[in-house]
Amino acid sequence: MMSFLSEWLLDNVTYLSLVAVIVSFYYYSTSTYGKWQKLNIPHIPPVPLFGNTLRIILKLEHPADMFDRIYNRFPGVKLFGFYQMREPMLLVCDPELIQTILIKDFSYFTDHGFVLDPSTTVLGNSLFFTNGQRWRTMRQKLSPGFTSGKLKDTYWTINECSNKMVSDIVKKLEKTNQLEVKTMTDAFTTDVIGTCAFGLELDTINNDNSEFRQYSKSLFQRTMRQIIVQAITMICPFVINRFKIQMFPENAINFFHKVFTDVINYREKHNIIRNDLTQTLLKARKELVLNENSTFEDKYTDDDIIGNAILLFVAGAETISSMVSFCLYELALNKEIQDKLRAEILSMKAKHDGKFNNEFLMDLHYTNMVLEETGRKYTISPMILRVATQTYTLPDESFVIEKGQKLIIPTFSIHRDPKYYPDPLKFDPERFSMEQKSQRPNGIYLPFGDGPRICIGKRFAESEMKLVLSNVLSKFEVLPCEQTEIPLDITSEPGILTPKRGLVLKFRPIVEH
Repeated sequence: MMSFLSEWLLDNVTYLSLVAVIVSFYYYSTSTYGKWQKLNIPHIPPVPLFGNTLRIILKLEHPADMFDRIYNRFPGVKLFGFYQMREPMLLVCDPELIQTILIKDFSYFTDHGFVLDPSTTVLGNSLFFTNGQRWRTMRQKLSPGFTSGKLKDTYWTINECSNKMVSDIVKKLEKTNQLEVKTMTDAFTTDVIGTCAFGLELDTINNDNSEFRQYSKSLFQRTMRQIIVQAITMICPFVINRFKIQMFPENAINFFHKVFTDVINYREKHNIIRNDLTQTLLKARKELVLNENSTFEDKYTDDDIIGNAILLFVAGAETISSMVSFCLYELALNKEIQDKLRAEILSMKAKHDGKFNNEFLMDLHYTNMVLEETGRKYTISPMILRVATQTYTLPDESFVIEKGQKLIIPTFSIHRDPKYYPDPLKFDPERFSMEQKSQRPNGIYLPFGDGPRICIGKRFAESEMKLVLSNVLSKFEVLPCEQTEIPLDITSEPGILTPKRGLVLKFRPIVEH
């Protein structure tokens, strides 16, 4: 009898304990889900634990598509609620409020709000992930690396890299006229950022198996391990910090860490001075890391310098590559736009004696419009994230944003809102004529962000894209072929927008008369 009773109690204690664990976990995973209902903020009911992100986690939907779906469900609403796993977030859709957050009242929203402990990865020291005064100081030190004077010094190098790309196209055309564009632009942008910023002669264009390309791509690929780590970060961020779990592939981080450490050490040892980004990083290191009399409250280390070198290299290669690929794709599908663009390029080339210099770039007005339309339709970074660093009352006093509240600006959805851009899926550079731009409100065109945290490499990216388009379109017509995907499907991975299955176009040499 006693034996039966003890077994019964043991079985029931086990059962009750299991029930208690399940109930506790359910309560923990749903405990934040009443916030937007309580504040009467429009929102979509969340799924326990996963919030509104289940389809993303299952890789059934790109974040840009998810935000677009939610955005279109609440037309005309300034703010609506969203749950990223357990975390309540606000989506900001009103152009005036967006301008306020990014520019006018930026001091209330200075930080991105990403949680990436520098002790788990050196990228946590980079501009994108640092916040507060630490971000301000580093941004101030790195900005001189992107002045107009330094940009002009890069034009010759960018032209050299684009000439190599043209030669590679000519070589490939001996076998086939149908080329995989994204692979070519990946190699081109990797060579450009390697040479212009760090003095590295990578020759990726002629080396498909370049370690730089492989490791750069791996930082943007989402493996099952990264899915799990991201989920843990959103559910229990303290676990990531406690166990020092790596967010990014360790072999890629170690590779770039060694490369850029070697570059900096070599420059210093041999007293090599070049007017490039590495020189800016060396100056920042001297002032922030090596200066014993530094008055900065936060101590900077070599990892702050290396983290920014890695970020600038990888982001500079991947984002521009995608933009150029999307632009060539649209030009292939819209022959009249391509012809008009080529006519401008050839006309300005003749005007400036065949020199692709600063004056040439300044005269490419229609090219600007084409690139702006590419940035609208294919928003490389489909959202902007901010966090309130102070409690903020909306200008109309209708709502108070609490300190610590994270906000998302769904740029992809805003750029495709027919209210601002009629027939948004149509590729139409005329949207960015001076006349049409003057008729639209501010805060609805944000491919590089805006305000003090606007992309630091914006002007470099624009110059690079103009130069490579000028070189390629002067020599080739770009056309769709049977392998060209229409419409183009974008990747289901979070991060920057890229073609999901590559991008194949036909290249036809232009016969000069």
